[in-house]
Amino acid sequence: MLKSVRPGIAAILLLVGGTFGAQAAEPPKSGNRVFDRAVELVYKNFHDASALDRFGEAVRREVQDPKAPVSATSQAARVDAAIGAVLASLQASHTGHFRPDTIDYFELADVFRFAIRDDLRRLFPPDGDVRYPGIGMVARQGNGLWFVTDVYDGSPASRAGILTGDEVLSVDGAPYHQITSFRDKAGKQVEVKLRRRPDAEPMTVKVQVESLRPLPMFEKAIADSAAVVEHDGRKIGYIRLWTLAARNSMGAVAEALAEGKLKDADGLVLDLRGRWGGGSSDAAEMFVGDTPPFRLIDRDGEAMLANVRWNKPVVAIIDEGSRSGLEVFAYALKVNDIPLVGTRTAGALLAGRAYLLPDDSLLEIAVSDAVIGDDIRLEGSGVQPDVPVPFSLPYAAGADPQREAAIEEMRRILERG
Repeated sequence: MLKSVRPGIAAILLLVGGTFGAQAAEPPKSGNRVFDRAVELVYKNFHDASALDRFGEAVRREVQDPKAPVSATSQAARVDAAIGAVLASLQASHTGHFRPDTIDYFELADVFRFAIRDDLRRLFPPDGDVRYPGIGMVARQGNGLWFVTDVYDGSPASRAGILTGDEVLSVDGAPYHQITSFRDKAGKQVEVKLRRRPDAEPMTVKVQVESLRPLPMFEKAIADSAAVVEHDGRKIGYIRLWTLAARNSMGAVAEALAEGKLKDADGLVLDLRGRWGGGSSDAAEMFVGDTPPFRLIDRDGEAMLANVRWNKPVVAIIDEGSRSGLEVFAYALKVNDIPLVGTRTAGALLAGRAYLLPDDSLLEIAVSDAVIGDDIRLEGSGVQPDVPVPFSLPYAAGADPQREAAIEEMRRILERG
């Protein structure tokens, strides 16, 4: 049975709130403040009231479970497992529990900064700007091994030559942890030991640790991802939308297309394999909208971008990282006959909001359904690619068959004229 743990500071933060007119029978209390508050928030805010009976049964099972913690550490782990189990019963995206020993926690705290605005200065003193120590690399654990899934463009990890698919063996001689490996090391170098091939000798790279601000980092990564490759005299541009949640996500794309590296490209590969969705539901208008482009020009002749439109060929890349707002983006491209290359998108199209639990862990809850048009729901189904291209992560050594296939698709489009 769940037991009470050391109480934290209650900090319950809602973006907009929301309640149901008819509530399911409330399940029993566990006596644990964190677990019970998570259950309460789900009952008050989860978008689908019909799922609450199923949720309540999952809660009862956890509360009545005879397993008892033997130490503070195992107790916290037991609470986390219980929250994960009851949230899983909802079978919904945008619903999860995140602790501050993960990169997801900090990135989502910045994505949902408005929802937790009253506690930002306490959580991230002195200015309330979300930060964490890191190198701009995300890794995922599988079969007890850590493999690099993402290397943010322009990040210290990218500059050090870390590649997608690398196995992370250690940091400064100790096992890799997402946050603790870099804690108190901002401004210093760490030694990251990697294995690039399953039978290769380990290699060590030195990487500068930075204090990373997630949304500004994403904006910079989008801008830094812009590149041009030439095929048969044609210039093919490329840019990666890591998220739509940053204020200037699409602005970085617009600037690259109108004035930056991509302005002379003959076609564009738009990479929608992101980390988080968010953003405006009409972001794809830059590529499928029919309003004309225009600029605002002041008396000194200085021009400001106001409405950028890309009217040249586009190919997009999608995978399970294309979620939420990025799935709406992908769907808009697909219905406008823009080819999609890769694998099916996440099928994660609900609207989520974040709440702080009494121990300052972060709870995300799906508070609204999302429907495209009259009856199209991507939740659970996603968007299928027109050109399926699988990707195997372990020991990929930076190889990207989906990007290569998208560039080849664009080359064929340009050849056809």
